[in-house]
Amino acid sequence: MLKIEHIDVAYGQVKTLFDVSLTVGAGEILCLLGRNGAGKTTTLKSIMGQLPLSAGKITLDGETLSDLPPHEIPKRGVGYIPQGRRLFPELSVSENIEIGLMARKQGRDTREWVLDLFPRLRERLKQQAGTLSGGEQQMLATARALCLRPKVLMLDEPTEGLQPSMIVLIRDVITKMRAEGIAIILVEQRVDAVLSIADRVAFIENGKSVETTDAASLRADPAKLKRYLGV
Repeated sequence: MLKIEHIDVAYGQVKTLFDVSLTVGAGEILCLLGRNGAGKTTTLKSIMGQLPLSAGKITLDGETLSDLPPHEIPKRGVGYIPQGRRLFPELSVSENIEIGLMARKQGRDTREWVLDLFPRLRERLKQQAGTLSGGEQQMLATARALCLRPKVLMLDEPTEGLQPSMIVLIRDVITKMRAEGIAIILVEQRVDAVLSIADRVAFIENGKSVETTDAASLRADPAKLKRYLGV
């Protein structure tokens, strides 16, 4: 289980997260919802060690991640697909996948596993990543993160700008990963997409985790969406 316990985070002198606490277990999808600037992406960056904590701690299966340097976090099995994908555009699809495999010393079995999930990437292994369509780039970013064989997978706006068929594909992969026991944290603006696959939803408001609820009750009574999101 990934546990975020009472963390405070600041950009320089500007405090951005205040006493945030969240948990996500194996085989669970936790969605973070909140208005723009609420602190959702900052929370993901904090888990990855990209932003230091000024209070609190983050643990995975009892090990304190927040004591580790950022380059050690992926080695512990935390995969992160940031908004904008952050591929190596000048490298080929195959080379981007190889970089993902190197982080936890994964081999051919893992490479074949991710290519089976995304057959279109197998057809484009020699193509430069920067020349792929937006949907294909999202596939590659997801495949690269899955090369870690992660315990935790975090996705920041994975369906942004994608056509409907690609959105369905990405959502299907996310649900498959849940079935394989991966803990998933999803930041997504598309409320309809969130509610259809989430197990629980955590609302972030002004840098604070204000409420966590199960998705089924939110589907039955969406009043909280209006309260926290204005929709």
